[in-house]
Formats: sequence, structure tokens, C-alpha cells
Amino acid sequence: MDAIEAIMTTRAIRRFTDRPVADADIETCLRAAQQAPSGGNVQPQQYVVVTEPEPKAVVAQWYKAAFDRYESSLDVPREFRDDAARRSWERTRDASRHLADTIQDAPAIVVFLQANIPWEPRDEQGSMDIGRLDASVYPAVQNFCVAARSMGLGTALTTVIRIHADEVLAALGVPEGAFEIAALVPVGYPSGNFGVAPRKPAAAVTHWNRWGDKRR
Repeated sequence: MDAIEAIMTTRAIRRFTDRPVADADIETCLRAAQQAPSGGNVQPQQYVVVTEPEPKAVVAQWYKAAFDRYESSLDVPREFRDDAARRSWERTRDASRHLADTIQDAPAIVVFLQANIPWEPRDEQGSMDIGRLDASVYPAVQNFCVAARSMGLGTALTTVIRIHADEVLAALGVPEGAFEIAALVPVGYPSGNFGVAPRKPAAAVTHWNRWGDKRR
């Protein structure tokens, strides 16, 4: 698949068929993830691939608990700019709820871990902001998702599980205190279609040379 087409049509897939996903295909996506850029080549990520029913059920239990709490905190918009915007919001809400209720049925769940390591350098002038360590993890997540798309697999980059990260890390046997969860990505064959997600036009959020200089 053309790289631009894969990127443009890699959208969040939250509904999956029961078609199994081959371990070899997940391994291919993980090799793509490992090729992502990494600050200082530190490569702070590790992956836990969950495919067996028992650990998937435990992860799903905590994912649903996290999503339930998160969902209850959200305000429902009272107004939408048009009917299309309202329908888009409703589709996303319903799909997110569906994933929370059925994530254990996804053929695989990949947990992206980020090492808890010292990262901000210091000198006699103090600490230096060289960017966040997770900037070296999320490119790997996106590489994984784009690679999956190129193979006809759907994914969704989710982070709500961080609400119950400690419980999930313990259940998966991750060494205590060594890692945090950067993302949780279900993987499977989509029950719907891939497509270009609605986004703001790039020109609307791009400034050339100075803030405010836009090309329409």
C-alpha cells in the first residue's frame, strides 16, 4: 500500500470481527514500531502483546473500569455547529463505548510501555528541557498502527487505561516501578471500513515563517 494512503486512512477502529490475527503479522507491526525515531536512540519502549483469553479478560476488566470513570466525567455538548458534527460526535461516543464493553474480544491487545528512567539533563545552569521522553514512544505507536493498516488490520490508540495502570501492570507481571503505560492498542480486522477521518484542514492550522501567516 502507498505510504500516504496508509497514513491518511489509519483511523481509530473500535469494532472488530472475530477473524484471528496471526502472531507473525503483529510481529511485523512491532518491527515497524521499532524503526520509529527515538531521542538519543534511547528506545525506552517495551511491548506486552496480550492474546490469551485470561490475561485479555483482566486487561478488559480494568479498561472498562477506567472508561466508565472517564465517560462519567465528560460533559455532553449542548450544541453542535451542524447535524454532521452531531452525528460524528455520536458515532465516536458509541464506538468508544462499544470498545470498552467488548475489548476482550479483540484478537490482540498491545500494551506499549515507557521506561521510568532519568531523562532531563542538568548542568551548572540547571535542568534542560529537551522534550518529553514519551516523544520517543508515541512515534513507535503510530508506526505500529500505520503498519497494521497496510496489512488490513485495524487499531485504536487509547490511553484511558492509565487510570488503572498499576493494576494492569501488576496483572501482566511488569516489574513494579520500572514502566508506565504509554498506550493500549487493540488489534483486529475491522467490522467496518477504513477511511479518511474528519480533521481540520492542514492549511487552517499552518503558519508560514511567522504566526498568523497562513496560505488559504
